[in-house]
Amino acid sequence: MKNKIFRTLDEQINILRNKNLIINDEEKAKQILLKENYFFISGYRHLLMKNFRDKNFLTGSTFDELYAVFNFDRYIRNICFKNILIIENNIKSVISYQLSKKYGFQEKNYLNSTNYTDDPLKSKQVHDVLNKMRKQLAFNGKKHTATMHYMTNYGYIPMWILVKVLSFGLMSEFYCILKTEDKKEIADLYNINYEDMEVYLYLLANFRNLCAHEDILYDHRTQRSIHDNEIHKALNIEKIEEEYKYGKNDLFALIIIFKYMLTEGQFREMIREMSYEIDILDGKIDTVPIETILNRIGFPSNWKEIINYEVKK
Repeated sequence: MKNKIFRTLDEQINILRNKNLIINDEEKAKQILLKENYFFISGYRHLLMKNFRDKNFLTGSTFDELYAVFNFDRYIRNICFKNILIIENNIKSVISYQLSKKYGFQEKNYLNSTNYTDDPLKSKQVHDVLNKMRKQLAFNGKKHTATMHYMTNYGYIPMWILVKVLSFGLMSEFYCILKTEDKKEIADLYNINYEDMEVYLYLLANFRNLCAHEDILYDHRTQRSIHDNEIHKALNIEKIEEEYKYGKNDLFALIIIFKYMLTEGQFREMIREMSYEIDILDGKIDTVPIETILNRIGFPSNWKEIINYEVKK
């Protein structure tokens, strides 16, 4: 097994140049590599290469272009992250309200397994999720300001406070163990099928973790895919062997979820910000067409038309 070894900034520059990358300002490039990390910068190299097997950059590719793609990914990651946080806060509030109203809001209520699905195939999942919630109660009860306030003054932590300290991933799992009628009641508020909601929350949690850790976003693909819907059809997205090419488990799938779960104003602002960053990138990249980069992200060429499609809220 080969070992990766430390490379100085000069060596990193030479590696990039040996791969046919043009570096016009070496000192500037070194400062960028020092602050941003060679590994993360080079993670975007495939967008400026012929294919994954060819290790050389396309003729004319520059370090400035590579860095522009890096920054583009950072900016759209920030756009996605702040909108995921909006949805996270909303769905936590909705779930805690609906369940507290129906079953009660104290630990004895939301930790009672009889208030969740009785599907025998999910009994272990119910047990595991409730145990994770108990651990969060024990861990955050005396550490988080809100939970500590309720424990000190009331002797319990209501569900609407608990959800604040639960991860989005755990909330996604929590939704999956709800009774079908409770899933429907929550999903109906977004005009989403409850089975679609399960997948949407999974993708949102997955992308949230990626964004929070500043991982590479542009070519990320999730293990689960959203179901075909009217937006895929309305945009006439290309199919390959009866499967839609875009908007299934890629960044555009996240945009489709935003369409359903953000308000119209929030969604339009998100599209405006995304369009702005794409236009900025288009002005900085000459080696490859912007459409090539967008397709790699998972965006169809007519992606902006999603803003004109009306979904019922």
